[in-house]
Amino acid sequence: MTLSTMLSTMAAGMGRTCGVFILTLIGSLPLGMIVALLRKSRFALVRIIIRAYISVIRGTPLMLQLLVWYFGPYYLFGWSIRGWRFPALILGFILNYAAYFAEIYRGGIESIPVGQHEAAEVLGYTKAQTFMRIILPQVIKRIMPSVTNEVITLVKDTSLAFTLAYQEVFSLAKQISASQTSFMPFVIAGVFYFVANYIVAFAMERIEKALDYYK
Repeated sequence: MTLSTMLSTMAAGMGRTCGVFILTLIGSLPLGMIVALLRKSRFALVRIIIRAYISVIRGTPLMLQLLVWYFGPYYLFGWSIRGWRFPALILGFILNYAAYFAEIYRGGIESIPVGQHEAAEVLGYTKAQTFMRIILPQVIKRIMPSVTNEVITLVKDTSLAFTLAYQEVFSLAKQISASQTSFMPFVIAGVFYFVANYIVAFAMERIEKALDYYK
């Protein structure tokens, strides 16, 4: 296999990696906020369920979770898993990262002084208005460094898609390396991941600077 063919093949795999990354962010960022708010629910049963979910997700490897989501329907219910590979992959990633983002959101929300809630109530704001107009903008600004770390981690964690034999860049690197007895595919994959992380870090840094409106 020539170098150009290897690059084009792995570039296609990187496109699939980017697809997993983007879909995970689209699903996990808003879901994480929902989970964080449910974590603070006034109903004890809801809080217990959400805490259990977060505890299980954070206490088990993502690789294991992906296997459970993919093979679980077959072993538990006898359902066919034909065509279920990619949905299981995305579902596993979204639910995993939503739990981590939820804890980041919760920390940001709890860092806001209680006096701001009381002041908003005096001014006639509803709880929803207080959260959307006063609390949320401050939370987003405070949690950006932590969110950036998680997003960068996600770029690297997409390599775990190989667990379900999904043909992303890392899986292709392993296959090509084995067939060609060459280390070069891993070098190329490393360059792809580095460039992707650099782009993500640059974009997140620009967002942080845009939110740094006090300077």
